Amino acid sequence: MDIVYIKDLRVAAGIGIYDWEKAIKQQVRIDLEMAWDNSVPAASDCIDDALNYKLTAQKVIELVESQHHDLVERLAEDIAAMLMNEMKVPWLRLTVGKPGAVKQSKEVGVSIERGTR
Repeated sequence: MDIVYIKDLRVAAGIGIYDWEKAIKQQVRIDLEMAWDNSVPAASDCIDDALNYKLTAQKVIELVESQHHDLVERLAEDIAAMLMNEMKVPWLRLTVGKPGAVKQSKEVGVSIERGTR
């Protein structure tokens, strides 16, 4: 299976467990790797056969911006479920990072892998 990827997608998110975090937006950083058979769109040269990364990014952004998540773990699971259900992605690896969450670190977060390749 081939991989379609989106790297370093940055989205303003309602995320965090503290009251002050529930009142603001914080940037999260998302990396996605998604399994897709690229031989079909390569042969047809038609976007309808491809995993449309622009539409995929828009759907991820809409999901992240639409609701507050306390934990990055929950946000990652929600993104994965949406992509597998709506975009029919059979397998994905997803990293959600929260820059600045720990002072001595550039970023903290989670990486998950779902589905079968």
